[in-house]
Amino acid sequence: MSTANTPGFTAEKLVRWTGNLDKVALDALARPGSLIVSATKVGYILMAIDGIGLGRKFDAKQRNRNKPAVVLCASLEELEELAVLNNEIRAFYRMHWESGLLLGCILPWRTQAQTRIPDSTTRELVMDGRGTSCFVVRFGRPAEQLVAALWDKGRLVFASSANPSGIGNEGRVDGIGERIAQAADCIVEADEYVSSIQPGKDQSQRHEQGVMVSMVDDEGKLIPEQHGQRSVTPCPVLIRRGLDYEQIMENLAVTFQSWDYRHGQYY
Repeated sequence: MSTANTPGFTAEKLVRWTGNLDKVALDALARPGSLIVSATKVGYILMAIDGIGLGRKFDAKQRNRNKPAVVLCASLEELEELAVLNNEIRAFYRMHWESGLLLGCILPWRTQAQTRIPDSTTRELVMDGRGTSCFVVRFGRPAEQLVAALWDKGRLVFASSANPSGIGNEGRVDGIGERIAQAADCIVEADEYVSSIQPGKDQSQRHEQGVMVSMVDDEGKLIPEQHGQRSVTPCPVLIRRGLDYEQIMENLAVTFQSWDYRHGQYY
């Protein structure tokens, strides 16, 4: 990492992850309207807790506001409280949780859980037109610690990649770019952690995103359980290839008799 004399990477906002929850980063993220950067398994993300912070995120990335942020879940209990699941999807998530595999699925919100969304702007920027969001688990300890601490306080955390639209950060904190570095209130650096997730791969070979699976139909309704039957539709659709996709596709085949692969179909 080399951030010396780079605008935005000031000593006041840059913290290095030590393996433990960083109080400076937590305090920064907990403030209304906050926007921070943190390391994950697949590089760096922008994290916010409300509509003002999410608005700052889109401005920092110079991106249109039509791509929803994801919902970060620090536990299966949090996931259960927020999203509509069925037993097969629940088992699919648990399989990845226990294996420590990054996974995001498109799901409807529980009606009661929507009261946890802090404001109408947040709702607009984390839900699609069908009222669904991507709920992500096992995204990496530096960010997971922050999300868990805020969930304990009843707060949700939303995120997207910390890089200009269409440009990856290559798993390096200085790859987030000057504009994002200047916009962020705090930056949690953990380059070594990121590189340790995909050992033996250089920056050009690493996956910079997680797998995303749609578990809803075209109207945003949860797909039906299959109960071991074949040719059930609608079915799970893998819509984004990413880290550990080989194992996740194997897990799809184990859990569901029918599923589809449509990279880039949505999100």
